[in-house]
Amino acid sequence: MRAIHPLQTAVARWLGRAVPLAIAALVCASAALNAAPVRIVAIGASNTHGWYVGNQGAYPAQLEALLRAKGVDAQVTNAGVPFETTGMMLRRIDRDVPDGTDIVILEPGGNDRRFFVPMQQRAANIAEMERRLQARSISVIVYDEVMSLQYRAFDLIHFTYQGHTIIATALLPRVMEILDRRRSAVLPRRNASRPAPTR
Repeated sequence: MRAIHPLQTAVARWLGRAVPLAIAALVCASAALNAAPVRIVAIGASNTHGWYVGNQGAYPAQLEALLRAKGVDAQVTNAGVPFETTGMMLRRIDRDVPDGTDIVILEPGGNDRRFFVPMQQRAANIAEMERRLQARSISVIVYDEVMSLQYRAFDLIHFTYQGHTIIATALLPRVMEILDRRRSAVLPRRNASRPAPTR
């Protein structure tokens, strides 16, 4: 029995050092994950760009402000280009969405209809953009809702500031849902990477 005591002491000392170190490593890894900014790119045409309201009044900037108010370090890049159709967006999607992007918000707009692009082609362009982005492990939110006329400017095409606020507010829970899913997926992977305890 006397021989067992030193062994128990050594094990206790080892655990006393190993457990705090493991906890500290987990906390640091979690902090690093949370410290990385969420990178979001908004792809669209003139309404995404912010026609009449400017970049700072457009929904990408408003969404960034809403996310930051919730404590999310988000960078929402406005990649809206006036007059573009979905075919034009498709041609630049790989160039304008850099590696490391977490989420893309696609607001296809109404230029396809104005430039007589068939609805089937519009749907195919949107689907191909989604496919390419998801192949790069980028989450995609397609915002293709009809905006009420009361939230459109005098040309009945472009959104007012209030219209952009409606979009940003609608996008917020969809972005948060994606972030929650990603956080939930990270923890099981970390736990799975640890060796199973021996019995």
